[in-house]
Amino acid sequence: MFKYLFYFLFSLNLLFILFFFRKKIRRSFFNPKITTVDLEKIDDSFKSLKIDENLKAPNKKMITNTFFVPNDWNVVGMTSDYEGWILSVLSKKSYNIFEFGTCSGKTTYLFALNSPKEAKIFSITLPPHNLSSQVKEQKDNSIAFRNAILESKYEKFMFSLDLELKNKIEVIFQDSKNLDASKYENLFDLIFIDGGHSYSCVKNDTEKAFKMIKKNGLIFWHDYSIGKKSHKDIYFYLNSLRKDHEIFHIKNTSLCFYIKK
Repeated sequence: MFKYLFYFLFSLNLLFILFFFRKKIRRSFFNPKITTVDLEKIDDSFKSLKIDENLKAPNKKMITNTFFVPNDWNVVGMTSDYEGWILSVLSKKSYNIFEFGTCSGKTTYLFALNSPKEAKIFSITLPPHNLSSQVKEQKDNSIAFRNAILESKYEKFMFSLDLELKNKIEVIFQDSKNLDASKYENLFDLIFIDGGHSYSCVKNDTEKAFKMIKKNGLIFWHDYSIGKKSHKDIYFYLNSLRKDHEIFHIKNTSLCFYIKK
């Protein structure tokens, strides 16, 4: 009797441990295959100024226009403030920017706030009135597919009331799978991929981004991590590109990047 009780309690405790530490366990068994690098690896814009042995300061290129979104606004699908700042710094010298996945328009707004006055920003999002027509493909992660629908509910965006900056932005209400990338071939300085996180979406957006990015341009992917099930397809798809493309992961973020040589 006591023997069976012992095994029962032991098994129960093991299940609790596996449940509460599942993210750490997942990370231990699925270490990122893409090399993680410091921020300065991306671009010279991130080279800090040395004050003394104990202190650094930002250079002028690292100073950006920004805003913060309180948690009680209940906005879904955002970059972190740190990730948003990284993209803002790079947008300061980007004249043509493309974003896969508008969502609330937070990152789009940051691009508009920091890019040159004559810059043009394109952002593509699913038409909110036609979400029921979306079809999940066999390889697609179910949670990622569901999230793409939930995050495409916006008809207006954070930048919608800023009439001056709004003129820099063109929102394309279209499934990115139907986007004609040949219209934008070798055009963009900066491309940010943060649309649908299912395998078919990430593959589609990435393949089109490789055609659309210009020489020395930067492609960024969001949510490269093994911690969430909804990120699984991004994680495995980007790892599969390592052999043919020099992609890096940025330390302390879920961002990966590629520079077209």
